Amino acid sequence: MIQYYHVCRRELWFMSRGIDIDREATNIQRGAHVDETSYQDRRHSYQINGRLQLDVLDSGDVMEVKVSSALEKPARMQLLYYLWYLDEVLDIERDGVLAYPRERTRETVELDEEAREEVEATVRGILNTVEQEAPPELEKKPYCDACLYQEFCWV
Repeated sequence: MIQYYHVCRRELWFMSRGIDIDREATNIQRGAHVDETSYQDRRHSYQINGRLQLDVLDSGDVMEVKVSSALEKPARMQLLYYLWYLDEVLDIERDGVLAYPRERTRETVELDEEAREEVEATVRGILNTVEQEAPPELEKKPYCDACLYQEFCWV
């Protein structure tokens, strides 16, 4: 929900109602392939409290792997949420690594006070969005043409 909130709140609202995208779509499969095949020898997946699925590098850093940096903020916020959850709920402090294997880039992400406040504002925004009775207003964005929810918005 963190990523959806930062990409499109309308998409978040649909997803919160069980209106899911086609997981077999090419874009989704490409992302899954990059995630499954990158850093396999250095990271391990964990499910926490039945809520979070996160990857941890051998170094102990939490890793988020994405195909492209085109939607960098949503990916960063997802990683920051993992770090926030670990710290707030489980009292575990970790740093994160945001990686784009196809671009051969990666960066360290830390949960500082500013990031913590942004995560908490995001969580409040998510709750506000999903509690609405109708989806948020349409807002044309550069990536709408590639969105798997476009039939709900533009048809």
